[in-house]
Amino acid sequence: MIELITGRKGTGKTKNLIDKINTAVAETNGCLVCVERGETLRRSISYKVRWVGVEQFDITGYDTFYGFIAGMLAGNYDIKEIFVDGILRIGGRDLDELGAMLAKLDTLTGKDTIVTFTVSADNSELPESVTKYL
Repeated sequence: MIELITGRKGTGKTKNLIDKINTAVAETNGCLVCVERGETLRRSISYKVRWVGVEQFDITGYDTFYGFIAGMLAGNYDIKEIFVDGILRIGGRDLDELGAMLAKLDTLTGKDTIVTFTVSADNSELPESVTKYL
């Protein structure tokens, strides 16, 4: 299942994501993973959440990111939620490619795992392939 938190820079997307992560720590029975470029969230989330900085994995686009997430899920069937901050910084600004990756990831995760992304864009800028996950 895919969830999006959208909005322009400075609209509170990361704050909303932090709140969602901390709520999930209290309510979810299973592994939680937080993925980001940089270390914005690392000190703001519970130590119980597995934090991953993507820089060390040489992720260069949405296909690479999809493979990265698929590998994590293949290695740990107990992952219940994945939180991704700043997907456009990780995969790039091609919104059609983002939509295609979201569709593949939605098929992969089904209803077993929720993947929440922050997307730095207005809903009006996003193609239908992305807005269908709002």
